[in-house]
Amino acid sequence: MPNNHISEGETSSSIEPHSTDTLLEVIISSLEDDKAEEIISINLKGKSSIADSMVIASGRSTRQVSAIADHLVTKIKKTGYGNSKVEGQEKSDWVLIDAGDAIIHIFRPEVRSFYNLEKMWAMDISPDDFTPDKLLSS
Repeated sequence: MPNNHISEGETSSSIEPHSTDTLLEVIISSLEDDKAEEIISINLKGKSSIADSMVIASGRSTRQVSAIADHLVTKIKKTGYGNSKVEGQEKSDWVLIDAGDAIIHIFRPEVRSFYNLEKMWAMDISPDDFTPDKLLSS
């Protein structure tokens, strides 16, 4: 009969997958720990198939934006969510982190206000608003 006991230091291969809400908690906690500013979370469920959540935050300088992104990618991996894809860290004006179920944007304040992603994604629209019938009637 197999021994199902896991001793200290071992991990089980049957770990339950993490929920999106837990991933969001890891992201928000990491951003807060690194003193990111103006952190907002946007629920994308029903609005987009790219992710369930989008988080937008600001750092005061390119150095802080880069550090926030580094720490966040490390924390996401350490908590069991795997490797994230990162874009824009060379310049660190705007770093995009794709963590699967969540997309994170970390901006310098000037860049954030220029692109204003919050306004675009916070609109109350759904994919059903873009059916041919609805588009022709407007």
